Amino acid sequence: MAAEGLISVEVVAGDARRQVLISLHVPDGTSAWQAVVRANLEEKLPGLRLDPAALGLFGRACEPNKILRDGDRVEVYRPLKADPKEVRRALAELEKRR
Repeated sequence: MAAEGLISVEVVAGDARRQVLISLHVPDGTSAWQAVVRANLEEKLPGLRLDPAALGLFGRACEPNKILRDGDRVEVYRPLKADPKEVRRALAELEKRR
């Protein structure tokens, strides 16, 4: 744990070329979105569009106002390029045609 009143968290994000992990010490009571803002991801990943609705903790979606605990890892998700259901449907249709 960090200094009194602070917790240690990580913020991770990526683009098509690379991923970044930012370790932070933030005040106890910091939200997931506040940690993302403090991580200054735009500087490290130019062009990254941050969306408060696209956050997670350890692989599970979370609300931007979720209060973090010591050791949490906030993940910033990118929009999907294709709807997985549509891709599966298209692949199934191709298989039928074979």
